[in-house]
Amino acid sequence: MSKDQRYIFCQMRLWMLLPITLVGLTGCTLFGHSGDEEESAANSRPHNTMTVRYDGKPSPLLPFVYTTDRELTLTFDGMADDETMHKLLDALDQYELTATFFLPGMRVAEEPDLAREIADRGHEVENGTLDEADLSSMDYEQTEREIRLGNDVIQRETGRSPVFVREKSEQYNENEQLAAAQNGMKAVVGSSLYLHNWQGESEEQKLQYIRKHVTRGGIIEIDTEELQDASSVVPILAEAAKEVGYRYVPLQVLAEHGAVRKSLEQLPGYDAIKINSNYEGSKYRLIYNVSTNQKIVALTFDDWGTDYTVSSILDILAQSKIKATFFLRADGVEQNPNLAKAIVDEGHEVANHTYSHLIATNQSADSLQKDILRAHHVIEEAIQEKPAMLFRPPTGSIDDKTAQAIAATGFSDIAQFDIDPSDYKKERTADQIVSDVLSEVHSGGIILLHMLDGLHTEEALPTVVKELKRQGYTFVTMTDLIGAEND
Repeated sequence: MSKDQRYIFCQMRLWMLLPITLVGLTGCTLFGHSGDEEESAANSRPHNTMTVRYDGKPSPLLPFVYTTDRELTLTFDGMADDETMHKLLDALDQYELTATFFLPGMRVAEEPDLAREIADRGHEVENGTLDEADLSSMDYEQTEREIRLGNDVIQRETGRSPVFVREKSEQYNENEQLAAAQNGMKAVVGSSLYLHNWQGESEEQKLQYIRKHVTRGGIIEIDTEELQDASSVVPILAEAAKEVGYRYVPLQVLAEHGAVRKSLEQLPGYDAIKINSNYEGSKYRLIYNVSTNQKIVALTFDDWGTDYTVSSILDILAQSKIKATFFLRADGVEQNPNLAKAIVDEGHEVANHTYSHLIATNQSADSLQKDILRAHHVIEEAIQEKPAMLFRPPTGSIDDKTAQAIAATGFSDIAQFDIDPSDYKKERTADQIVSDVLSEVHSGGIILLHMLDGLHTEEALPTVVKELKRQGYTFVTMTDLIGAEND
């Protein structure tokens, strides 16, 4: 059947369905029927009534779900040919993965049996609009119609009521969010990773790439028509999640586990850091270690990494029942706020390590302060609370003028270190890292490690912790270490 023939066939089938499907749908939300009278009234209007622009609250845009649970969602767009779709469904069954399919209404009308099979095999069926349209180029009435008719056909043919919608271009606008809300949709869905066709990568490179994007609350998107042989990527997706220790769940489940983030201005402490051009003479303290009679050390981690590396570090710390301080590179936090929140939720301390890992002594006071302020805002919005009021300059580079500029923003305590095994160098082995830490350790010391991918830090960490505990050391956060000075 040609594309034109398919289109005519689908249009005929749609118009046969319209007298039934357009009688009216009650507003369905993620948690069932909402009972909202305004929503129901919008959905039950006759088809021949002119669409009135919705003036209620728009459906939110969902590029990821805000959660620290170790789960994410695998989503597929469109409906490829019958053979491709059955190979994909069989692969998902083989690896026991449940996915979310955004189906276009036109294709559902054309192949209702296939759409029903997707649902009957345990997958979630959502709205890919009526005809996989680029809603960004449409007016409000056209946008609303695409969403409404997509819902209608999917519900009629599969018995499932979509609560999420995704459009082809992902150039989202207010029209789409308002039209989605008018039709009772829980959210307009984007993605944290759109997986395109491979460009000759090896199987190992494919695995490493996908593993990098396996994130808490992530939404992986694959177009069944664009990605050649979508079923072939399923084993890699399964292996990547297994290596990170995460699982795939349907989007509705992921969303139910998610939380609503407060805006930055709603959080106490968001204004604790400020630009201050009058910085000369600002008092600061460079903290390389503290003088204390207690046998304590602070374990600190700098920069940023993927869930694969950071979650592994968190697991080691949890097993050892110790708390650490993480100095976060905020551009990484901005891309993956859930991981930053997970660090805090496990009882660790997070602090500022600039937004873009710039070398402080190479910057003007103004550019440095702006970078630090931006980092503070990103970190606080991610963790939903005030970070520790500590700043660590990348590489430890600092001078008097730079320190004054930093202190003037509100960071009078500049956290340095004096136990440095140079673990950021990939050629450094786990044994070398352990040896350096053990030879340099002392009461009140500050250990510098990194959470970057591809290092031997993760391998060395259990031995570092075990040996220092054997020597009688207790691990504390930087804030607690500073508080124990002279005790």
